[in-house]
Amino acid sequence: MVNDQSPSGQNGTSVAFDGEMAEILESFIVESNEILETLGQNLLALEKNPEDVELHNVIFRAVHTMKGTSSFLGFDQTTALAHVFEDVLNKIRRRELTVSSDKMDVMFEAFDLLKELMRRIETHNNDPVDLADILARLKAISVPGGDGETQKSAGPKLSAPPATAPVEEIPDPAGSLPTSDHEELPAHEHVTQAAASPLQAKSADSTIRVDVVRLDALMNLVGELVLGRNRLSQVSHQLNEMYDGQQLMHELGETNSHIDFITTELQMAVMKTRMVPIAKVFNKLPRLIRELSKEMGKEIELKMVGEETELDKSLIEELNDPLIHLMRNSADHGVETPAERIAAGKESKGTVIVRAEHEGNHIVISVEDDGHGMDPEKLKRKALEKGMITESQAKEMTIAEAFNLIFAPGFSTAQKVTNVSGRGVGMDVVRTNVEKLKGAIQIQSELNLGTKIIIKLPLTLAIIQALLVEAKKEIFSIPLDAVREVVRINHKEISSINGKEVIRLRDTVLPLTHLSRALGSGGQAENMEWMYIVVVGLGEKNLGIVVDSLLGQKEVVIKTIGEYLGNVRGIAGSTILGDGRVIMIIDIGELMKICSEQPESMRSEKQVLV
Repeated sequence: MVNDQSPSGQNGTSVAFDGEMAEILESFIVESNEILETLGQNLLALEKNPEDVELHNVIFRAVHTMKGTSSFLGFDQTTALAHVFEDVLNKIRRRELTVSSDKMDVMFEAFDLLKELMRRIETHNNDPVDLADILARLKAISVPGGDGETQKSAGPKLSAPPATAPVEEIPDPAGSLPTSDHEELPAHEHVTQAAASPLQAKSADSTIRVDVVRLDALMNLVGELVLGRNRLSQVSHQLNEMYDGQQLMHELGETNSHIDFITTELQMAVMKTRMVPIAKVFNKLPRLIRELSKEMGKEIELKMVGEETELDKSLIEELNDPLIHLMRNSADHGVETPAERIAAGKESKGTVIVRAEHEGNHIVISVEDDGHGMDPEKLKRKALEKGMITESQAKEMTIAEAFNLIFAPGFSTAQKVTNVSGRGVGMDVVRTNVEKLKGAIQIQSELNLGTKIIIKLPLTLAIIQALLVEAKKEIFSIPLDAVREVVRINHKEISSINGKEVIRLRDTVLPLTHLSRALGSGGQAENMEWMYIVVVGLGEKNLGIVVDSLLGQKEVVIKTIGEYLGNVRGIAGSTILGDGRVIMIIDIGELMKICSEQPESMRSEKQVLV
């Protein structure tokens, strides 16, 4: 049973959906959410282009469609809100009302309540929403000269117009459900929609909605197929060494190559089916910037580049919070007030640019503002005041390390706590979420020119390229995207600073850690004259991992280590080699934290794996 907000609301009845009606309801929810996503963008566009007649009609049709379909399914509150909202939009498109900032504020509130009503329909929440105030304000702005600032009252009775009224049916631009209403659209709109309907039908026939759970199951099967391919490749290689030159082995090699190719193609095809344009996240940002600009008395223009860039759906969902925090940070700490910008010789309106682009097997997202930039010395002073660093640490800090102070929990440069900033939690959340996605974050900033924060994420978290290494006769997998280079050194080149081993690599001092010792999987590494150093990095930080030998590059499938072991520090997961052995995948971010906590000489061998 799925109810609207009606059981305790206006009509005192409950609406049951089963069988075919349940499918119609599911279609209604999906299509209504798509309408709302586009409607939010169009309302923002309307505020910038209030005279755009076509935009008036597009917005009106979207709300009109929501009213018709919700009425058809008996969702009275959604119908009532859309009905009054539609009246305002109809008067705007008939030039009876002009678009103003005050009217847009009320319409945005109505839009937010429509989203809330849809959320309640999705979650089977039967509690009614108090619509009296917003309906009264919508009616107020529908009167020429109205400002929508009426006092709160009991409001109009929330009864929907009857769905069975003898009126014209209008094609639904979002789907197949019929809509009906007491008002007819102009003749030219009927022509436009009628002409577009075959194209819409063709578009609908070329797409299909698939449950994400099915795609996840398919991705898991592809992961198993990759493991099987790796196993087949190893067995084929071993047999080829034993029976080299035989015709059967030649055919086995060809078959193995063909399966390898098909598996790779299938893997890429499945990954593409999970890809979602990052516009799904970006489209929420213009509204956020609008609200922040009004709240802080600033003029901010948002530019979005690369909205069509695609990313795995699981990553898209996790990107929302970090991006919102970064936009708040740019609007509050980055862009100055109009008076400050004019005094600094800039235009009164600031600019924030959010950009997404592919870079190899990664996606790079940046948020850039043309504000006053960050002062590394000021950041150091703030950190000293809060006791986060010492005087000696402040003196030794590079500019990049000073910038990274903003990611420390509790750090904030705000003079006072507001609804937007001052609590010192935003940027800490950003770094935590980015690291959880196996990504890296970097800051570039210049005083009086602006700040650019760059996030680099893998395209998928399921299958990665990795470097296999051996330490104390155990094999480990290091994600290849974190590997900067591999060097071979003599043990005499290793020095010690404050109990930690380091080497000089060109013009820098590189801290070292023995992989077996850091993860507590064994004692000292074998005393060899020559050793390999795998240089890994996240952002500005680099670390040299001492290993006994290099085993080569391999595509591996990330598997969890199970509930029994839980969360093991320094380990991102596990994978299975071609010979059936299970090996651990190193979490580079956690490994760096482990190595920074204590000197090598003090670290317990059983600190991590027990």
